[in-house]
Amino acid sequence: MRQYPRPLGKLINELSKLPGIGGKTAQRLAFHILSLHDAEAQNLAHSILEAKQTMKYCSVCGNLTDQDPCGICTDTNRRQDVICVVESPKDVMAMERIKEFDGLYHVLHGAISPMDGIGPEDINLKQLIVRLQNSQVKELILATNPNIEGEATAMYIARLIKPSGIKVSRIANGIPVGGDLEYADEVTLLKAMEGRREL
Repeated sequence: MRQYPRPLGKLINELSKLPGIGGKTAQRLAFHILSLHDAEAQNLAHSILEAKQTMKYCSVCGNLTDQDPCGICTDTNRRQDVICVVESPKDVMAMERIKEFDGLYHVLHGAISPMDGIGPEDINLKQLIVRLQNSQVKELILATNPNIEGEATAMYIARLIKPSGIKVSRIANGIPVGGDLEYADEVTLLKAMEGRREL
């Protein structure tokens, strides 16, 4: 970035590496950061470093945490007989926002994707099997993303777990609330029909 002084250009370049941040947004963020008081800028920098240095993955469920095991795994008020399987720690946060699920989680850190060379051994699946063998889990809820990789991962896990006698369920998917049928694709409509329920 020749038009900027080197430190500013470097800051814009680093910010533009963040997901969802393009050049113009990176520029706006950089100028905002430069307008902060020194104490505010230091707090921001310190927060980034502290999060990077203290956050780790829970040894039980694989969620991001600053303590091991994480607060969800050690919460005795949560149901110990239900595990919700998700692809990433962001999915745990999304599930927690609804405040309805009171069981435990297992984070896979990805999904099976043969096209990308990602197989079952490349995700946090072995730890899930060990966990199920050493617990009294009665139901496994598969909450992987409703795309080809998420569906393949859910089917693989279901086939692997069902012989053990544990109930395996899949979250419903289909038409979003507020969505119009005319704009939904065929796969979404098909999933909505398959997941219909009696009123």
